[in-house]
Amino acid sequence: MNSLRAVDLNLLVILEALLSERHLSRAAERLHMSQPAVSHALARLRHLLDDPLLLRGKGGFQPTARALALARPLADALQSVRSVLGGAVFEAATAQRVFRLAMSDYGAALILPALLRRLRVEAPGIDLAVSYASRPAVIAGVQDGEIDLALGVFPQLPEPLHRETLFEETFVCALDPASLEPGETLTLETYLARPHVLVASSEGGMATEVDAALAQLGQTRRIAVRVPYWTVAADVVRGTDLILTVARRTLQESAVQGVALYPVPFAIAPFAFETIRHCRTQGDAGIAWLRAAIAQATEPG
Repeated sequence: MNSLRAVDLNLLVILEALLSERHLSRAAERLHMSQPAVSHALARLRHLLDDPLLLRGKGGFQPTARALALARPLADALQSVRSVLGGAVFEAATAQRVFRLAMSDYGAALILPALLRRLRVEAPGIDLAVSYASRPAVIAGVQDGEIDLALGVFPQLPEPLHRETLFEETFVCALDPASLEPGETLTLETYLARPHVLVASSEGGMATEVDAALAQLGQTRRIAVRVPYWTVAADVVRGTDLILTVARRTLQESAVQGVALYPVPFAIAPFAFETIRHCRTQGDAGIAWLRAAIAQATEPG
């Protein structure tokens, strides 16, 4: 067994990046190292651990069983070391770091513009890698350490993950006001008689809450158009008899572009829009700073 005194602990930081990125050049960029230096470090790690660790495959490296077994304890151990050495201090103005976020286009539209304006002024060395996947895939990414923070709606979480609410969101109906008779309001009868636009991923997303509320009334709606993009939903409604039932914040600007907003004509509970992270990041001052910056980006005005 190798003595700890004989081990260059920087190799473990490089291994962490390689296991996360599974690509030499991306790991090198993340570590601010040259690709040959990372390749040399990988060779040393293979000798040290007596295992190939990463094998070349389509699109990058594939981890061996030994590497997969090391990933989580390695991330936990390095986070503990960072907490000891770094304390609770995070110097945003001079920090150089890549944060990996996961969010839908709903979250991205609400948060990224204001967040990036702040980062470019206060933390110009901070880079963001934003991804989007299904809810189970996002949760798995946070568990495995591949995602630092995820934003979204998470009704159920496994125990190692920690949630914090950014805001509570309510639902609203959007439709072209010209499709209503003068003085007509949106009633439940009108709502059920109209065709609907559904914005949802393959797992349903927020739309599940709408249909669950209707099911409690013994009712269903006809979905005439199903799209995966929030950005086109209002344009689909405009000039038609379609109704769009979505989170209010997605349609703030659409109200002045020929789409009127109406209260949902049945009871539907609000939902919490949250950030989730792994409990191992509890002492990570950088993630705490970023989470606070995200929260500020969601504040009105």
